Amino acid sequence: MIVFDLCCAAGDHRFEAWFASSESFTEQRARDLIACPVCGDVRIEKAVMAPRIGAKSNQLIEPAPTPPTDSAASNEISPELVRKIVAEIATKQAEMLPQSRWVGRDFADAARAMHEGRAPDDLIHGQASPEEAQALRDDGIAAMPLLVPIAPPDAVN
Repeated sequence: MIVFDLCCAAGDHRFEAWFASSESFTEQRARDLIACPVCGDVRIEKAVMAPRIGAKSNQLIEPAPTPPTDSAASNEISPELVRKIVAEIATKQAEMLPQSRWVGRDFADAARAMHEGRAPDDLIHGQASPEEAQALRDDGIAAMPLLVPIAPPDAVN
């Protein structure tokens, strides 16, 4: 597994994503399977990354003093902005869920069947184990977790 810092062209939003290999990233990007989690843009590029290299065990490195920053000029995101973004995500997700079909624990099988042409394309949502989700990603099948957790329909009063 490899992690890349990525950014979108539309809003220059930075995020990170894990891939099975560099080739997997290239293939998924070419198929527009990677989208910015903030704005949805699929024009994704690798962002500049600084490798973390540890000091030799026989050397002590003093951390460089950090200069004071003006909070208005820094890249910090305010808690109010985070709450607003999460609320917008929850609203969009609530709008989209009624348009998709609940497949429960059969999510990975249903997604694979659609990808392989054994079932018609459909908007679906359901449950998958981390291993099932990873296998879908490894096979280039577009699937992503819901950003706001939901209760399965059979668990709701």
